Amino acid sequence: MMLENLKENDIKKLDLPQLSAICEEARQLIISTVYKNGGHLSSNLGMVELTVALHKVFDFPLDKVIFDVGHQCYTHKLLTGRLNSFGNIRRKGGISGFPKREESKFDSYNTGHAGTSVSAALGMAKARDISGEDYNVIAVIGDGSFNNGLIYEAFNSLRLINTRILVILNDNGMSISPTVGSMHEYLEILSEDDAQKAKRARHANIFERFGFAYDGVYDGNNLAKMIDKLTEVKEKLKTQSVILHIITKKGKGYEFCEENPEATHGISVSASDNIQAEYSEVLGKTLCSLAENDDKIVAVTAAMTSSLGLGGFFEKYPQRSIDVGICEEHATILCASMAAQGLKPYYAVYSTFLQRSYDEIVIDICSQNLPVTLCVDRAGISGTDGETHQGVFDISFLSHIPNLTIAVPKDVKEFEKMIKFSAGFGYPLAIRYPREGKRIFKIQTDLVYGKWETLAEGSGKCVIIACGERAITHSLAAWQVLKNKGIEVGVINARFIKPLDKELLDGLKEKYIITVEDNMLCGGLGSLINSYFCGGEKTIKNFAYPDVFIPHGGVGELMEEYGVSSRAIVKYIENEIR
Repeated sequence: MMLENLKENDIKKLDLPQLSAICEEARQLIISTVYKNGGHLSSNLGMVELTVALHKVFDFPLDKVIFDVGHQCYTHKLLTGRLNSFGNIRRKGGISGFPKREESKFDSYNTGHAGTSVSAALGMAKARDISGEDYNVIAVIGDGSFNNGLIYEAFNSLRLINTRILVILNDNGMSISPTVGSMHEYLEILSEDDAQKAKRARHANIFERFGFAYDGVYDGNNLAKMIDKLTEVKEKLKTQSVILHIITKKGKGYEFCEENPEATHGISVSASDNIQAEYSEVLGKTLCSLAENDDKIVAVTAAMTSSLGLGGFFEKYPQRSIDVGICEEHATILCASMAAQGLKPYYAVYSTFLQRSYDEIVIDICSQNLPVTLCVDRAGISGTDGETHQGVFDISFLSHIPNLTIAVPKDVKEFEKMIKFSAGFGYPLAIRYPREGKRIFKIQTDLVYGKWETLAEGSGKCVIIACGERAITHSLAAWQVLKNKGIEVGVINARFIKPLDKELLDGLKEKYIITVEDNMLCGGLGSLINSYFCGGEKTIKNFAYPDVFIPHGGVGELMEEYGVSSRAIVKYIENEIR
C-alpha cells in the first residue's frame, strides 16, 4: 500500500501511475471507513484527484489551503500524516471529520459552515502581504457554497484588499440537495461543451470585474489534467488572483454514490436499534396533512430538502416549496416577508445553521411579531461532526428575543401536536428537536400554550425539570433508579421554554429544583429558572453543557462526559439532597 509509506512531501517525487494508485487507495479507504464510522462520503470521493494534484503541485504546509465547509478534506488528511489515525475519524478522541488547526500544521483554517473560505483566504493572503512573506493561498469551494452571500461580500472586497488568491470552484451540481438558483444556472452555461467557448468567455467576464482571472472549465477527476492546470495557475498567482473552474463527479469511483449523491452525502451509523422515527419525517408528513386544508402553509429550506423531511411536501406542493440554496439569512427574511403578506411559512433548518440567521430572526421576524415557525432540527449534541455542528446554542441565543415562543417536544408524538398547534398560532415560534426519536413516553396530555406536563410525582422535596427527549429520558432513568432506592423525586416536562410555566413554578413546594437540558447552561432553561427564582429560598442545580466548544464523539458519550446524564443526576441527589 503506497499510502502507508508516504512521508511528508514524498508525493512530489511520485510519477503519474503512482499518483493514480494513491488516488485509488484513498478512495477505497474513504469508502470503507465512512461505512464503519459514518461521515461524508460522496463529497470526498469526488475530491480525490483534485486533492492529490494540489499536494503534487503546491508546497503545503507553507502554502495554505482552505476547504469551504470542510467535509471534503478526507484525502487531504490521508496525505498529511493522519493515515494511521484515519480509522478513528469522527470517533471520540479520534481525528475530526473537518479541518482542525489544532490537529495538524497542514490544516490552516477551521471550517464547518459554507461560504467562509474566500473571506478566510483573503485574510490570510493580506496577512502574508503585510508580513512580507511568500506563499500561496487557495480556497476550494463547491458550487453549493458558491450560492452563499458571503462569497460575494468577499469578491466585492478583492480589489480593496489588493492581494492574490486562488479560488478553485469545484462544480458537481450538488450541495446536499441539488444546487439551485441563478448562479447555478450561470455556472451551467460556463460548463457547456467546447462548442460554447466563445459564449463561455463572454459570460466569464463577471469574475474579471471582481478582479479574478477566470480559467475553466476542466475535468477535476482527470489527475493528469489537474496537475498540468494547477502548475500553470501557480505561475499566474505571482501576479493575479485566479478562479479555476472544474467539474467533478460527486461520489466518483463508487457507482452507488454516483447514482445517489444526495443520499450518500452523509452516512450515519446509529448505535440504537429502537429508533421510533426521525423528527424530520414527522415534520414532513404533518405539514403535508395540514397543507391539504390550508393553502397558506409554505415550506422553506436552505439546500437541505430531503435531510429535513420536506421531500414529500416539495413534490406535493411545488408552488408552496422554496429551496433558496445555502442562504440562511435570505431564507429567514423570505419567511418574514411572506408572513407579512398573510402566508404561514415553516423554515426548517439545522440548529447549527440557524445561528447564521440570528440578526434576521431578531429584526425581521420577531420585531415585526410575524407568524413564522422555525423548525430547528438536529438540536442538542449532534455528535460526530464536532464543534461546528453541535446544536447546543439555539435555546441560548433565542431565549432573550421578545415575541418569540420556544417549544421543545418530549417525543415525536408531542412534536406532531406542536406542529398542528403552530398552524393556528399567529406569532413567531421556534420548535427545537434532535434528529432521532428513540422513545414514545407513556404520558401524553393535551398541549396547552405555555403549560408544562408532570411526568412523575415526587415526595415534595426535590423536582427535576427537563426539556427535550434526551434530557427527559435521562431524568426519568434517574427517577427510576432513585425510586428503587426509596428516594422519590418529581419529573416535569418543560415543553415550553418561553414562556416559562410561571403558575407551575410558583406552586412548587419542593425546595430543591434540578434542571436538565441538551443545551448550554448560559441562556438555557437552567439559566432562565435560576433568574426566575433569584433571591428566593430554592436550591437549584443545573445539568447542562459548560462554557466550552464540544468536540466530536457519540451523543451518549459526550452527554456523559459533560455531566448531562442519569448517572450524574442520581449522584447529585444521593450526595447533596438525601
